[in-house]
Amino acid sequence: MTGQLELFPLSSRVVQRMLSVVGANSVASSMWGYVDTTLRWCWIPGWLPPWCPTSQSQLQAAEDRMLRCVNAAFTKQFVPISNNNVLWTLTICRDSVKDKTPMVLLHGFGGGVGLWAQNLEALSQSRPVFALDLLGFGQSTRPLFSTEPQGAEDQFVESIEQWRAKMGLESMILLGHNLGGYLSVSYSIRYPGRVKHVILVEPWGFPESLDTVEADRPIPVWIKALGAMFRPFNPLAGLRLVGPLGPSLVQALRPDFKKKFSSMFSDNTVPEYIYHLNVQCPSGETAFKTMSGACGWAKRPMLQRMDRLQPDIPITIVYGSRSSIDSNTGTTIKEMRPHSHVEIISIRGAGHYVYADQPDDFNRRVLQVCEEVD
Repeated sequence: MTGQLELFPLSSRVVQRMLSVVGANSVASSMWGYVDTTLRWCWIPGWLPPWCPTSQSQLQAAEDRMLRCVNAAFTKQFVPISNNNVLWTLTICRDSVKDKTPMVLLHGFGGGVGLWAQNLEALSQSRPVFALDLLGFGQSTRPLFSTEPQGAEDQFVESIEQWRAKMGLESMILLGHNLGGYLSVSYSIRYPGRVKHVILVEPWGFPESLDTVEADRPIPVWIKALGAMFRPFNPLAGLRLVGPLGPSLVQALRPDFKKKFSSMFSDNTVPEYIYHLNVQCPSGETAFKTMSGACGWAKRPMLQRMDRLQPDIPITIVYGSRSSIDSNTGTTIKEMRPHSHVEIISIRGAGHYVYADQPDDFNRRVLQVCEEVD
């Protein structure tokens, strides 16, 4: 599996589901106008009526609702880095553990700090915890990224390093989910002295691509044609394409997100947050598309560079037992690093969003992993 199946990839299956929600005629009539508005997305005049019902203030409000059940004191701030960019940062630092090596949480593609709502309190009991919106995502600045895969990756990595320096952190435990896992290793290769431990949670972008196979169920030709038309667009372009029907599309395509946080929310808090995260300027989303090839495989697979990671940096890889992500990557890393600490953990009953599917088990296992870190 590719690991891109994070939210709403524009596969023919998703296109078909989207058409059933909004109607084929409405999609066809707006598609060509959308090609132009996608190119102009980040500079549409503010006085025009918005096609997507979102704004920075609505994203902020949605995040606040996500975090209202966190029973630990936290602060949030914009941390300035180079080129007038800022990274939105949540910090929990209890006095009793302020001298311990901090843990830094890096979300996956299309995510944000609010998705760690079920983990922040538990993980912060033994050390300071920082969660940040990656450059181009969430409430962080959404700049133009390089159109070259390595250039885009470098921008992500350098933004993390500039953030670390600004926050005054000497070293960190990096915990990254999906894209955040890929960037955690990329950062650790470049700045090994700043990393005490790397925890990869269902990481994206490690193996080389495999030949894709046709789906068992035949797909109508017209659906394949629409899928081909969508292929040049960003992975989450469909949410912006359907405009005001986007919130309903999130709930229709991914009802499981609401279930993952059912212990905290009984309303639409989670799908609303995910919607507002992903229908604004597609900056990080475009960078991800630059870094990924067909079917979401990384153009610069991380396994090809694992030999550049210093052997004294411990790695823990966490998978969900029900995930569609191929866990063979963990075994490969272990084989590639015979003289290094590599631990593979499977969380029973969890899918790709391990930290949300089984938060108690996930938190417990992560705390156990970090016990050896000062």
